[in-house]
Amino acid sequence: MRAIARRARLEIDRLQSRRTQADISFFHTFVPPPYGGGNQFLRALWQELEQRRWRLENNAISPTTRACLYNSFNFDLDRLRRFRRDGCVMVHRVDGPVTVYRGEDDGTDRRIWESNRELADVTVFQSHYSLTRHEQMGLTFKNASVITNAVDPRIFHADGRVSRVPGSRVRLIATSWSPNPNKGADVYAWLDTNLDWSRFDFTFVGQSPLTFERIRMIPPVPSEQVALLLREHDIFITASRHESCSNALIEALSCGLPAMYHASGGNAEIVGEAGIPFSSADEVPAALDRMAADLAAWQSRISVPALASIADRYLDVMGLSHLPEAA
Repeated sequence: MRAIARRARLEIDRLQSRRTQADISFFHTFVPPPYGGGNQFLRALWQELEQRRWRLENNAISPTTRACLYNSFNFDLDRLRRFRRDGCVMVHRVDGPVTVYRGEDDGTDRRIWESNRELADVTVFQSHYSLTRHEQMGLTFKNASVITNAVDPRIFHADGRVSRVPGSRVRLIATSWSPNPNKGADVYAWLDTNLDWSRFDFTFVGQSPLTFERIRMIPPVPSEQVALLLREHDIFITASRHESCSNALIEALSCGLPAMYHASGGNAEIVGEAGIPFSSADEVPAALDRMAADLAAWQSRISVPALASIADRYLDVMGLSHLPEAA
């Protein structure tokens, strides 16, 4: 009975969508922030496209919709199947691999690949690491390209940064919204014990499976507050492993913080010359000394993609090169 009722609701929604006029559909289950990076990026992309007067809709495809962006596995697959129609370019945004990130294979990556083979016209990976790692697993996606993430420049920017007072402790910060062990809590715990606390302060914002004695812990807060906290610090540390394209890292760089990052996943692609990689916790203190010796030079190397340029690239793969009013 539940399946019948669900099909009936979907059919009603599909019929109602015929009265809607939209240009682009987002198939993604949005969650109020603070939440994960994919959710944050898609919110920023939605706002950017909306400001350009593109007509947007969520989890539906109307008769005028010309492109649908569906996200990884964070959407209702049955609903998308029922709404899909000819003439609407299907763009699949993929991250992961989830198997590597979570440390176990529960079949998610294969389900993502199967939905790609069934529905997608174009695939967008968020890093070359993610694309290559999927190929190494034998998972080849349709018409794949790489477009990194970007952040909302109204929130994450370096204007108003609180400069460090000469001779004061160097202010470190990490952010993470997930208690997943691969987020690097073990590294932060090592630093909690071994960092030279006469020279450094350390703030952790978000969720952690471990508690710390010396590191100041702040629970998850809205993006605006995250940005304020970032601008009050000097160096960002991320010990997260196997990240496809860390939004937390892009947020920190956008706020003017060079980064210490775990040498895995797509981290190096994002940071470029504005940071130092590490493979184990005991490598961090020496790297911090090196960065702290010339913070201004490390800050000058920061280069992050603008949200506007990333939106342009998404429009290009959607085949929407003209402004909506000219379409």
